[in-house]
Amino acid sequence: MAILGTVGLASLLPARGGAATGLSHATVFVIGLLFFLYGARLSPKAAWDGVKQWRLHAVILAASFVLFPLLGLAAEAASKPVLGPELAKGVLFLTLLPSTVQSSIAFTSLARGNVAAAVCAASFSSLAGIVVTPALASVVLGGAVRVDGSAVASLTAQLLLPFIAGQVARRWIADWIGAHKPFLTLVDRGSVLLVVYSAFSEGVVAGVWHSVSVSRLGALALCCAALLAAVLAATSLASARLGFARPERVTLVFCGSKKSLASGLPMAAVLFPGHELSLMVLPLMLFHQIQLMVCTVLARRWGREAAGGEAITEVSSSPGPRYAAAEA
Repeated sequence: MAILGTVGLASLLPARGGAATGLSHATVFVIGLLFFLYGARLSPKAAWDGVKQWRLHAVILAASFVLFPLLGLAAEAASKPVLGPELAKGVLFLTLLPSTVQSSIAFTSLARGNVAAAVCAASFSSLAGIVVTPALASVVLGGAVRVDGSAVASLTAQLLLPFIAGQVARRWIADWIGAHKPFLTLVDRGSVLLVVYSAFSEGVVAGVWHSVSVSRLGALALCCAALLAAVLAATSLASARLGFARPERVTLVFCGSKKSLASGLPMAAVLFPGHELSLMVLPLMLFHQIQLMVCTVLARRWGREAAGGEAITEVSSSPGPRYAAAEA
């Protein structure tokens, strides 16, 4: 709801002139702060422990950076006649992004999956995305993406260096971070809203919204829903075929099917020209909303099923009438 409200605010009161310049500088700052906090949150010990489950993490990374981009190429080709080239490229761009961190972990926990593995998998995906996403974008998007010396320097300065600084500073601020999680959540969400407002303000000032009709938005939503359904089905099937236990299967489905708005918006702001940015990130914003709604339903249902199974197991392990009743 906050994202939709921010889009509405940018449509009615877009930043112009000096305000737009100040907003641009503020956006650069909050993006760096966001990735600094990502680095500070990732415990090196937890990351090392997570490497032990390398098979699970390899499949999740393959879902994020191999399966998704392949589906994205197909979706771009199929949707371009309906959506137009800009929105179709936006669909392809969202498939190149890393997995989410907070929602992947939250859904895994709600569905009673392997939370520790989810923490590691989501963190690995975000870290890999700093390098992999721009590299993939330069290959599959060609001239639409701005990957030159200045873009690489911007990505390094805004994303990679703050992440490394957060890892270095973790030894001094880890306790403070653990004690101020609500504040950090506010920073996470606030940074996303600021980038959304900046991107859509530029789009409104440039007049790009006159080219987006209601029918195209509906077609875009269907395209995003189809992408999510395909990846959920593929990860569910792969987790069963590869013989993962139920907790790891839950982790694979939720971490392998997400795309990060928090990482994607800053990357798009660096990689794409300002007047194209709002259309390029619109598919990502829609996909983000759809994945949250769908995965909330799935996580709650799987969590109830797991809780019911544990209760039956507990009763069944007791002798006498209770065992017979449970069997009945």
